[in-house]
Order: sequence, then C-alpha cells, then structure tokens
Amino acid sequence: MNKLILRPIISIEDKNTFISEIQEAFQNAYIKEFGAFEKTILPTSDIEDSFNERGSEAYVAEIDGERVGGTIIVIDEKTGYNSLHLLYVKSGSQNAGNGFKIWKAIEELHPETKVWETHTPYFDKRNIHFYTNRCGFKIVEFFNPKHKDPHQTEDSTGNIPEENNYFFRFEKEMN
Repeated sequence: MNKLILRPIISIEDKNTFISEIQEAFQNAYIKEFGAFEKTILPTSDIEDSFNERGSEAYVAEIDGERVGGTIIVIDEKTGYNSLHLLYVKSGSQNAGNGFKIWKAIEELHPETKVWETHTPYFDKRNIHFYTNRCGFKIVEFFNPKHKDPHQTEDSTGNIPEENNYFFRFEKEMN
C-alpha cells in the first residue's frame, strides 16, 4: 500500500516518542555536519512550545502502521498564513521520499492555506534542498547576529546561543 497517513498525537506515549525521535533526527544531522556536540540541538522546551502554540496540530506520520516521522503545524484559520513548526523523518526512514510524503499530506490536510512558512538552520543543507527544490518554498529571510529572529529566545544568561543565530526563513505561496 505504502500510503502515508498523518495520525493526530493524542497520547503522552505518542508525544514522548515524537520528542525522542525528532531530537535524534536533528542531533544526527548536526553531528554529521560538525561532529559531536554535548548539548541537545533541539531542546525539549522548544518542542513543547510548538505543541502548546495556539492553533497547533501535531501528527505522527505512518506508512502501513509504521512510524516514519512526524510534524507540528500551526494553523491560523483567519489569515490562512500557516506555519510548519517542525517536520522530521525518523532516523532509519530517511532517503526514501518520506519527508516529501509528509509535506504533501500536510498540504492535503489544509488546502485553504494561502502561505506556509518554516525555518531551518543554515548548516542543514539537506533541509535547504528539501524545502526549496522539492517542496517549492522560497528563502525570504536569513537570520544572523546582525539580523536577529524576533521570535528567538535567550538562554538563562540572557544570550541567544551561537548555534541558534543562523537560520533561514522560507515561505511557500499556495494557489
């Protein structure tokens, strides 16, 4: 069958598995680019913020009952300007077109969307390729120490951690 479905996250077990899997996928991408890193690239608090955002919808992506990834999107029903907060393909399920299948399922889930927005770190070349060349997003902004993301939060010392200073913002206008 091989049809991907997005199943809403409704249990604590699903949520905890989502958090574990997305952290592993993001950490592996960072390590592949830069080597070992003691900190967690995607802190649990950031993921929880996405879960708790107003208009948030969280899904597990499954093919034939097997988890291949997940996503958190934020829907603004008034404006149709929606946000892809998080999308991941589970380690071991990558390089099989699953990310694109997840993205297409999101588009089908919300055909009323006028514009999708997302962000990705500068170092993740696979994500940049994926969003621009596969999904049709356009890079519209580059955040860096001289042009800070207004939504970026500071750490306990009052600084934005250096690894969080460089991000691309993407948009995709829908027909």
